[in-house]
Amino acid sequence: MHILMMITLLFAQYDFTIARLKYAGGGDWYSDPSSLPNLLEAINERTTIRAAPREENVEITDPELFQYPYLYMTGHGKVRFSDEDVKILRNYFAAGGFLHADDNYGMDSTFRREIEKVFPDSPLIELPFDHDIYHSFYEFPNGLPKIHEHDAKPPQGFGMFYDNRLVVFYTYECDLGDGWEDPDVHNDPPEKREDAIKMGINIIVYSLTH
Repeated sequence: MHILMMITLLFAQYDFTIARLKYAGGGDWYSDPSSLPNLLEAINERTTIRAAPREENVEITDPELFQYPYLYMTGHGKVRFSDEDVKILRNYFAAGGFLHADDNYGMDSTFRREIEKVFPDSPLIELPFDHDIYHSFYEFPNGLPKIHEHDAKPPQGFGMFYDNRLVVFYTYECDLGDGWEDPDVHNDPPEKREDAIKMGINIIVYSLTH
C-alpha cells in the first residue's frame, strides 16, 4: 500500500473502513444499505483487521477522499464521471487507493465506459482464477461465487492495473452486495450469503496486503 494511505490508517480511530462512493449519472449508489455494515462486522469477527462498524459515504470531489484507501460502489443505474472526477481518481489510485465496483445489475455499460477514462491504456481485463484475490484469505478456486441469477451468465471478476498494481476490481453477474445484506432482504440461502461474505473478506484482505 502507498505510504500516504498507510499514514492515514495509522492515525485513524479504526484501522479500516469502507467508503461508499456517491457517483453522478443517476445510479442508486446507496443500494443494499445493510450490506457494508454486515461485511465490516464479519471483517472484525474473522480477521485481525480492526474495522469500523459502518461505512462512510464520499464523493469523488470530497477533500477527505484520500483518507479512505478502500472505495466501494454499486447500483443498478447509470454512472458518470466528470473530467475533474477522472483526474482525481487517477491521483487517488496513484496514491495507493483501491476501488471495488459491484454491479447490482444495470450499471455495467456505463461503469465500463467511465472507469476506462481513468487509465485508457490499462483497460479492464478478466482476472484468472489463480489470481491472489481469489486466495488471499479464503479459497475460491473457480473465481467469483454466483450469488444472484440475472442473465444466466457466469460471474466474472475484472481488474484494472496501475503500475502493475490492481487498483480496480469489478465484480459482474455476481451481486456480492446482495449476499451481504440482512438475511430477510433477499432470502438468500445461508451458503450463498457465506460465499458472499468470504469473497468480500478476500477483496479487502487483498487490497490491504498488495
